Amino acid sequence: LCRYQHIWDIDLRFRPAFLGGIMEATGNKAPGMLPKRNEYMLKDIKRMGKYYQVPIRVTAEHLQRLLVPLSLGAMRFITATDMTQPQFLEPVSREFWVRFWSQVSIYKPNSCSFVAAQAGLSSEQAQKLLEMVSSPAVKNRLRATTDDAVKYGAFGMPAVVAHFNGEQHLIFGCDRMELLASIIGE
Repeated sequence: LCRYQHIWDIDLRFRPAFLGGIMEATGNKAPGMLPKRNEYMLKDIKRMGKYYQVPIRVTAEHLQRLLVPLSLGAMRFITATDMTQPQFLEPVSREFWVRFWSQVSIYKPNSCSFVAAQAGLSSEQAQKLLEMVSSPAVKNRLRATTDDAVKYGAFGMPAVVAHFNGEQHLIFGCDRMELLASIIGE
């Protein structure tokens, strides 16, 4: 979507949501829990990394970490960024993504500070965000956006909700951009 936001006539808005919360609310199981799907996904993700020239290193255990509460701290940091420094939401999200898929921990206390610096935030800005992570405002906001994702029909991530001609369209997965293009007339 980041590639297309300047080509298509779209107003792209990131809405941080907690994958573990979505899976729990929908009763869904991670694709990696299905043996043949897991086997395929591991190969497919590696192929996608090569194709998009992204340093992806993935294992079956790595995929399971997406659902654990440990990733909640990263999602709260992203949510705090969205609430107070929205101009950094995309770069902070991207840095967490690269860090996670390169198998560098996003769970250690210094991960948020490292990500913030990589995304261009000052150490003072990062510190303020870190102080917000455990606040009720951030927790409630993340819970609300996760609940919203479920209400839109999300059962996993990535989930894109396109609002077009008064209708809402849920698109699941990063490999459905041509369907989104068709819906919005691009």
